[in-house]
Amino acid sequence: METAEKKKTFGEILRSEPLVLVDFTATWCGPCKMMKPILDELKSEIGNKAMILKIDVDKNPKVSAAYNIQGVPTLILFKNGKIVWRQSGVVQGIVLKQLIEQNM
Repeated sequence: METAEKKKTFGEILRSEPLVLVDFTATWCGPCKMMKPILDELKSEIGNKAMILKIDVDKNPKVSAAYNIQGVPTLILFKNGKIVWRQSGVVQGIVLKQLIEQNM
């Protein structure tokens, strides 16, 4: 009998995936809602070039504190577990796509 794969922790994902774009977000945040369609389109354009994760700051206060998230949305691009880019506010998909391609 096969067991279901254990869910990876945030740290395990950062260590195991070459590129991870993390969107620190909140359900009550208007600009965060604007990021959803941008990230959905980005995912369809980049495919498996990078993983895109959403982290709800209210549900994950320890992770948010660890990365000193002061405002949402905050986007952080991790390459091999290290921060290579970070920006708060709404970021256009073309900018994110170029960042991912530059860091591949």
